[in-house]
Amino acid sequence: MSTLRPSPESGFLTRLGLFLGVSVLSGVLVAGLALPVLGSLGLIARNSANGFESLPAELKIPPLPQRSTILTSDGHVLAHFFYENRISVPLTRVAPVMRQSIVAIEDSRFYDHGGIDLRGTLRAFVNNQSGQGTQGGSTLTQQYVKQVLLESAQNIKNPKKRILAERAATEQSYSRKIRELRYAVALEERYSKAEILQRYLNIAYFGSGAYGIESASLHYFDKHARALTTPEAALLAGIVQQPTAFDPIRNPVRAKARRDIVLDRMAQVGYLTQAEADKAKATKLHLHVPTSTGNGCDTSRAPFFCNYVLNVVKNDRTFGRTIEDRVQLLLKGGLTITTTLDRRTQRAAQHAVRRHVEPKNKVASAVVSVEPGTGKIKAMAINRFFGDGKGQTKQNYAVPAKYEGGNGFQAGSTFKVFVAAAALEMGIPFNYSIYAPYHLTHTTDMKACTGTLTEPWAPFNESPSENGTYTMATGIADSVNTYFAQLEERTGVCRPARIATALGARRADGKPLQQVKSFTLGVNEVAPLSMAEAYATFAARGMHCDSIAITRVTNSHGRDLQVPGAHCSQVLDTKIADGMNSLLQGVIKFGTGSALGIGRPAAGKTGTTNSRSNVWFIGYTPQLATAVWAGNPSPPRGGYPLKNRVIGGVFFSTVCGGCLPGPIWQETMLGALQGVPISDFTAPPPSVSKGDAQPVPSVSGMSVQHAKDVLRRAGFSPLVSSTTVYASYAAAGTVAYTSPGGGSSAFRGSPVTIYISQGPPPTPTPEPSKTKGPKPSPSPTPTSTCTKPGNHCH
Repeated sequence: MSTLRPSPESGFLTRLGLFLGVSVLSGVLVAGLALPVLGSLGLIARNSANGFESLPAELKIPPLPQRSTILTSDGHVLAHFFYENRISVPLTRVAPVMRQSIVAIEDSRFYDHGGIDLRGTLRAFVNNQSGQGTQGGSTLTQQYVKQVLLESAQNIKNPKKRILAERAATEQSYSRKIRELRYAVALEERYSKAEILQRYLNIAYFGSGAYGIESASLHYFDKHARALTTPEAALLAGIVQQPTAFDPIRNPVRAKARRDIVLDRMAQVGYLTQAEADKAKATKLHLHVPTSTGNGCDTSRAPFFCNYVLNVVKNDRTFGRTIEDRVQLLLKGGLTITTTLDRRTQRAAQHAVRRHVEPKNKVASAVVSVEPGTGKIKAMAINRFFGDGKGQTKQNYAVPAKYEGGNGFQAGSTFKVFVAAAALEMGIPFNYSIYAPYHLTHTTDMKACTGTLTEPWAPFNESPSENGTYTMATGIADSVNTYFAQLEERTGVCRPARIATALGARRADGKPLQQVKSFTLGVNEVAPLSMAEAYATFAARGMHCDSIAITRVTNSHGRDLQVPGAHCSQVLDTKIADGMNSLLQGVIKFGTGSALGIGRPAAGKTGTTNSRSNVWFIGYTPQLATAVWAGNPSPPRGGYPLKNRVIGGVFFSTVCGGCLPGPIWQETMLGALQGVPISDFTAPPPSVSKGDAQPVPSVSGMSVQHAKDVLRRAGFSPLVSSTTVYASYAAAGTVAYTSPGGGSSAFRGSPVTIYISQGPPPTPTPEPSKTKGPKPSPSPTPTSTCTKPGNHCH
C-alpha cells in the first residue's frame, strides 16, 4: 500500500484557504463571527492551518479490486470473476474527451486548486445553509479520498470493525469532510494531477456493476476507454454523481438528460464549442450492452470446465495459503488465467454429448479429452445444463469429488488394461492362451500389496457364447471377464493397482484403489478425468502427466505467477506402453469397439459394470485421449440398470460401452482431430508381443533368504511353501527345490514357490523277522527318499 504524507511547509494563501475551508466546515462562519482582516486574519489562518495539519494525514491506499479473466488456450474469454467489475488502466488508455468530460462536470477547477476548491466549498456551504438543496462541493481529489476510505473499510475482515469503518467513510458530517480535506491536501502534494485523475477514473463507480472507466466503457459500449466518443464520454461522466438514477440501461431518459448537461458544461468551460455540444446532444445513446457481463461460470460457453478451473484455484496452495486467500486473489487480483481448453475440441464434445443424451434424461454423460505428453485438458463437457435452478446442476460428473465432482463411478472393464500391462511386464505374450468358461468359480489366492486375497469369487462373461480359449489379444478385444480373472491370478492385484495409480487412475473420493479380486473388472469408483489421464499415459508411451487446466497466470501488472505443473515423468516402460497400444487397437479393429473407427490409428476399451449401471468408452490416438461415461449419477435404491431405456430419442434394450459412450467418443474425436495430421503408434518389439520367458535360477541347497534374493534379482516373485520335504542333497533348513524348477522357463514377475528341506529322510526301523533266515535289507519308501536335485519330491 502507498502511504501519503504532507509537506511540512505551506504558503500563506494555501493556509488562508485551509483556514476558510475548515472554518466553513466546522461552523465558524455559521456562527457569524466578525473576523479581523489582514494581520489578525493571517494570524488566525496560520494557527488554524497548523491545527489542521496536525490531523492524521497518512492515507493508506489499498490495491483496487480488479476482475479476473479466464481465457481459452487461444485467448478467447471463458469467464470473468470479480468482487468489483473493474479493469484498471493508465490515463494514456483513456480518451482525452473522457478526461475532459469528468473534469468539466465534477471539478472544473481541478487543474487550478491544491485539493481544496475554496470557491466551490463556499458555494456549496452557502447553498446548503440556505435550504436550496444539497451541493457536494467536493473536488475530484476529495471524492477519490472518500472512495479510498470506503474501499479500505470494505477490506476489513472483522464484520463489526468493517461496519464502523464504512459508516465513518460515508457519514454526513463536518468531521468527515475535514478528514477528507486533510487527506486531499496530502495527495496533491504527493501526486501529479494526471496521477490523481487516473486513480479517480479507475476507482469511480459507473453503475450497473461497472467499476472504473475501462469496465464501464466495455459494459455500455463494448469498446475500450481509449476509443470513447464525445457523447459516450459525456454519458459516462454524468453517471458517477448518481449511478442508479442515471443508469442508461434502466433510466435512458434521465441518463440522456444528464449527458446533455455534461455536454453543455464542457462547452461552458471551453472543452467544446456550443455547436459541438449541440451536435453531440442530438445523438441517441447508442448503447451496446453485452447479454451479461457474467460474474462466474454460469454464462460461460464451457461452464463445467470453467467451474473446474475455479476449483483448481480454490484447492491449490500455489494460489494462496488458505481457500479464502485464493478466492480473494481470484475475485480481486485482476488475474488473467490462460487455460488449456481447445475451442474446437470443446464444441465437438459438447455437441456429441448433448446429441446422444438429452439434458433432462435421468441418464447423464460426461466427456473429457486430455492431450498425451502434456496433460492438458482440451475439453470437458456434460450433457446437463449448468446452474442452481430446476433441471440444472453444478456437480461435475467428469472430475473427482474435491473439484465439485461426485464420488465417481465404477470403471467396469476399462480396468482390464492395468492387468494386461502387468502381464506384459512379466513377459506374457499376446497369444497367451487361457480357457475362459462362461462362468468361473474362483478360489485361488491372489497377492495384493497389503496381503493375500482369499475370498471366493465367481465372475462370469457377457453372454454364454463367450466360452472357450482366448489369448490376451482376443480376450481384451472381446472384453472376456473370466480370461482376465485368470490372468490376474498370474499377475496378482498389487502390480496392476500400482500401474493404475502411476498412470493416473485414482478413486474419485481420494482414497487408495481397493485391491480385491474383482479389481480387473473395475469395481473402483473413478472420475472420467482420471481415466482419460491414465489412457493418455499409454498414448504417450508410458509418460505420465498430471492433468492440468491452466498454463499461465498473470497478475494485474502483467507479471507471471506460478501455476500448477503437469509433473511429467516416465512411469511405464515404453515397450510395455507400445504393447498396450497394439493390444487396444484390436478393440477398435475387431473387438467391442469395431463400429467406432475414426479413419486413423486409434486404441480404446469399452467398459460395462454389473447390471449395466455405468457404461464407458475410453479411446485415444497419439495426439488425444478421450474418456466418456454414461449412467444415472443419482440412482434410486435398487439401482438404475441401463436396460429398456430411451436415451437421446433412441430405444436401447441394453446399453453397452460401444453403443452409447462409444458414438459420443467417436463424434468428439472426429471433430477434435479434423485437419490434424494422422499419427501412428510405435509397434512393440517381439520381446513384448511374443513374450519373454526367463530361465528360473537353480537355488537348491541355498539358504531361504539367499534363494529369495537370487529369484528376485532374476525377476521372479518368491513364495515359501509351508510344506517341507526330505532331500538328501540339501541340508535341513535350506532350499530343496522350487516350482517351477531350476532350469525351466517362466515369465518375469510370476511366482516361484520354494520348498524347504528337512534333510535326508530317516532310516526306516526294520521289523522283527517272524521266520528264521537272513534279515532282508531295508528299502526306502517311495516318498521318503530324494537323492538328486532333479527329483521334485513333495
